[in-house]
Amino acid sequence: MEKIKMTTPLVEMDGDEMTRILWKMIKDELLLPFIDLNTEYYDLGLEKRNATNDQITVDAAEAAKKYGVAVKCATITPNAARMEEYDLKEMWKSPNGTIRAILDGTVFRVPIIVKGIEPYVKTWKKPITVARHAYGDVYKATEIKVPGPGKCELVYTGTDGTEIRETVHEFKEAGIAQGMHNLESSVESFARSCFSYAVSQKQDLWFATKDTISKKYDHYFKDTFQEIYEKEYKEEFERLGIEYFYTLIDDAVARVVKSEGGYIWACKNYDGDVMSDLIATAFGSLAMMTSVLVSPHGYFEYEAAHGTVQRHYYKHLKGEETSTNSMATIFAWSGALRKRGELDKNEALINFADKLEEASLKTIEAGKMTKDLALITTLENPAVLSSESFIKEIRNTLEELLHAV
Repeated sequence: MEKIKMTTPLVEMDGDEMTRILWKMIKDELLLPFIDLNTEYYDLGLEKRNATNDQITVDAAEAAKKYGVAVKCATITPNAARMEEYDLKEMWKSPNGTIRAILDGTVFRVPIIVKGIEPYVKTWKKPITVARHAYGDVYKATEIKVPGPGKCELVYTGTDGTEIRETVHEFKEAGIAQGMHNLESSVESFARSCFSYAVSQKQDLWFATKDTISKKYDHYFKDTFQEIYEKEYKEEFERLGIEYFYTLIDDAVARVVKSEGGYIWACKNYDGDVMSDLIATAFGSLAMMTSVLVSPHGYFEYEAAHGTVQRHYYKHLKGEETSTNSMATIFAWSGALRKRGELDKNEALINFADKLEEASLKTIEAGKMTKDLALITTLENPAVLSSESFIKEIRNTLEELLHAV
C-alpha cells in the first residue's frame, strides 16, 4: 500500500535509556513502513542536553509552538547520581518542566483500558482522567540550604516600590527552605482547560487541593476555579447534567477509591504528578496511560507519562532480553498523529492512528503481551513477549487491519 503523506511536520523529541530504544523500534516497525513520516527532530537525550546547556529543550518547545503538535519520549531528570554517571556540567532541570512552562496548559492523563487487565480497585468500571496543572509550584521552585541560625524571609518588591515581607522561619539551626510561585494567567487557563475538557467529554469534574492548610496559595486555585465556573461554565454543566465540585485532596483520594470512575480529577502540578502514577498503576501498569499537554494557545504535546525504564536499559546494554511495555509510547505517537491529521484535515492519518491503537489493544487481548501485563492478566496462558517481539506482533495485527479496509 502507498505510504500516507503528511503535509505539516510534527515535532519529535527523542529521549533516554530504554524508552529511546523503544522509540526507534516503534518508528521502524509501526510508523515508517506505513507513513511518509514528516517530523522536526530534537534529541533530548541527556548527553545532547548537556552539550547544548539545555538549549535544545527550549528549541524543541519553541518548535512545538510553531507547528502545534509534538510527541515526546521519556527523558531523564538528573539527580546527583546522574550527574556523576553522565559527567554533567550541572544538574539540568526536568525537560518536561521546561517544556510545560513554555507551552503552558494542562496535562490530561487517561488509563488505557484493555480486556484482560482488570483494575486493582474492584469498584473501578470506567477510566479516571487526571488533569494536571502544567506550570509552577515545586517544579519552578527556588530552594536554598540554610547553613545555620538566622531568619529566612519571603519578600516581594513591586515595580512601584511596594514591598511585602513575610518571615518564613527563624532558624535556630541549619535547614532548608523553598519558595514556590504560580501565575494568575496560568491558573485561569488551567481552570478553563479543565472545564472545557469536562464539557467535551460530558464528564463530572473534581478539583482538589489543601486550602485548609495553604490558606493563600491553594485557596487561590480554589477561588479561581469557582469564579470561572460560576461566570463561564455553570449553565453548560447544568445543561449537560454534569457536576463540578471542590474537595480537599485527602477527601478526594478516599472518594476516588470508592468510585466507579468516569470523571476528571483536576490536581495541582505535584499532586497530579503523583496521583496520575497511582491511577495508572492501579488500573494495571504505568505504561498503560496516555498523556497530552493541552495548551490554551492551541499547542498539543503527547508523551509517555512514565520514566526511562533504567533497569531494563542496563539489561539491554548487557545484551540481555527485556520485556518492556511500549503501549504509552505507542499511544503518544498515535495521539500526535491523530491530532496532526485533525488539524491538517488528513483523514488517512487519523484513520491510521485509530488502527494503530486498535492493533495494540487487539494484540494484548489475543494474549500476547509484555511481562508486566502477563503477571496481572486474567487471560489464560498469556504469551510473554520481549520488547521487540511485542512491537512486531502489533505490526502483524496492524497490517491485517489496514489490509482489511
